[in-house]
Amino acid sequence: MPFSVNSALEQSGVNVEVIIVDDASTDDSLAQAQALSRKDNRVRVLGHVKNTGPVGTFNDGLAVATGEFLVRLDADDVLTPGSLARAVHLAQAFPRVGLVYGHPIHFEGELRRPWFRRKVRSWIIWAGESWLDYRCVLGVNCITSPEVLMRTSVVRHVGGQRELAHTHDMEMWLRIARASDVGWIDGADQAWHREHSGSLSARKVDLMTDLDERAAAFRMLFTDGEGHQATASRRLETSLHAVANEAVARACQAFVRGRGDSAEVRGYLEFAHTIAGDLTRLPHGPTLQRSLELGASGSRRSPVLLARAAAYRLGNDYRRFRWKATGL
Repeated sequence: MPFSVNSALEQSGVNVEVIIVDDASTDDSLAQAQALSRKDNRVRVLGHVKNTGPVGTFNDGLAVATGEFLVRLDADDVLTPGSLARAVHLAQAFPRVGLVYGHPIHFEGELRRPWFRRKVRSWIIWAGESWLDYRCVLGVNCITSPEVLMRTSVVRHVGGQRELAHTHDMEMWLRIARASDVGWIDGADQAWHREHSGSLSARKVDLMTDLDERAAAFRMLFTDGEGHQATASRRLETSLHAVANEAVARACQAFVRGRGDSAEVRGYLEFAHTIAGDLTRLPHGPTLQRSLELGASGSRRSPVLLARAAAYRLGNDYRRFRWKATGL
């Protein structure tokens, strides 16, 4: 935690307030936080008597925040030098932008100040509605968390995080985009995010859970009664079909790997059918139909299905490249 807090306190070109919310930790985290507060009056500590989870923790911090902008940092997240000034510069230049993000560096183990990109090549500003529509078409989250700067007034307008087990951040990014424009910092790395086996996401989120949680985030957003209801219905159908199509694609990948008769495939197909109905209408529907006709053993030897599986993997590689280059 000290590394994370210090990465915020050491930011140049901005005035920083750090609010540490200790969620009834059972180690010495609260004592560490209080020690940091005694050393620097910019640090404020809130201690929970009872564990409330990440949603309650964020919302309690939001309630007492006084800054014009917000960044949410977990204890394992670290801001790159200059991150806040880069994001604030964009946000101040475009007052309609409620969310600014850039590229995060994901790492494992100990962070030893690796090389990072600090030069901004350009800014990209999207109309929030357009950015939201694109996220619905893809059905995936493109943001981790520490690389995001939010405008506090917009967050207070749309409300804090909602009770979702694993996609509360994603749903909030989408909700902010529904109410404001979105900015992307091109060229600079904005934060480091540590991946480790003990995290909540690593322990409890497998592929099936991830699909289900993304669907839950889209449902919560587009059934909350806000905005034009015809548009909300269209976006809900688009996003759920995108998530269902991904489940079908994963089932097809399992077929060509000889796992067509597995519980994994049955789970994907049951999930996709539940949220999308007729699977033949989905882009990967014809591939699934051919896989079912050939069966597990036949699918492994089908040149057509093997070629489609390879194309799917190449498409995923391209999407990862595009995300790194454009944030989408």
